[in-house]
Amino acid sequence: MSAAPITPFILYADAQFASPYALSVFVTLREKGLPFELRTVDLALGANHESGFAGLSITRRVPTLVHGDFTLSESSAITEYLETISPAVPVYPADVRELARARQVQAWLRSDLAVLRQERSTEVIYYGPTDQPLSDAGYAAASKLIAIAQSLLPDGRMSLFDKWCIADVDLALMLNRLIYNDDVVPSELAEYARLQFTRPAVQEWIAMARPPRPGDEGYVADKAA
Repeated sequence: MSAAPITPFILYADAQFASPYALSVFVTLREKGLPFELRTVDLALGANHESGFAGLSITRRVPTLVHGDFTLSESSAITEYLETISPAVPVYPADVRELARARQVQAWLRSDLAVLRQERSTEVIYYGPTDQPLSDAGYAAASKLIAIAQSLLPDGRMSLFDKWCIADVDLALMLNRLIYNDDVVPSELAEYARLQFTRPAVQEWIAMARPPRPGDEGYVADKAA
C-alpha cells in the first residue's frame, strides 16, 4: 500500500497549550519537519462540543489532526499515523520490541496515574506550582511513576532506547509534573526530564503565549467580556 501524500496538516490543540497529548503531536510534527497550521479549541468553554469541531473530531478531544479529507484524534494514534506516512525522520524505534515498549509506555502514561495527573496538572509547568501537597493517593502514584521510570532508565540513561523517541517526551512531561512543583524526584530522573525538555520543539511549545487561568489577573470569564 502506498503512503499517503504529504500535504499540509492542521493540528487542533487546547487554547491553554497545556495538553500533554497535544504536545506529543506538536513535537512529532516539528521533529519530522512537516508543515502544519496550529489552531486552538477552548475546552473551558466547551468549544470541542460545538458542531464545527465535533464534526472533525470523532472523540471531540484535542489533539485532533486534519490531513486533507482525513481527520484523526487521540495522540498516540496520530503520532503512529505520522510515523507511517512520513518515516524518513523516525520518532519511534525501528526494533520491533523497542517499538512495542515505546507504545506500552505511551499507553500507560495515558491510562494510569490519574490522581497524579489531577493533583499535578500540567499547569504547574506552564503557570507555576501549586501549594497543595500530594494526597496519600497522589504520593503513591508519584512513587509508582518514579519506580517505573527508574526501571525504564537504568544506570542513568538519558533516553528510553539508544536513540530518542517521542515516548521520551511523554515520560519527561509526566516527571516534570513533579519536578516543576518542587516535589522530590531522584536527580538522575530530574536530569533526564530536563534534557528532554531542551529539544527545540518542546521549547517552542513551552514558549507559547497562554491565556490567564480562572482566578489569575487578566482572566476573561467569557468571549463577550
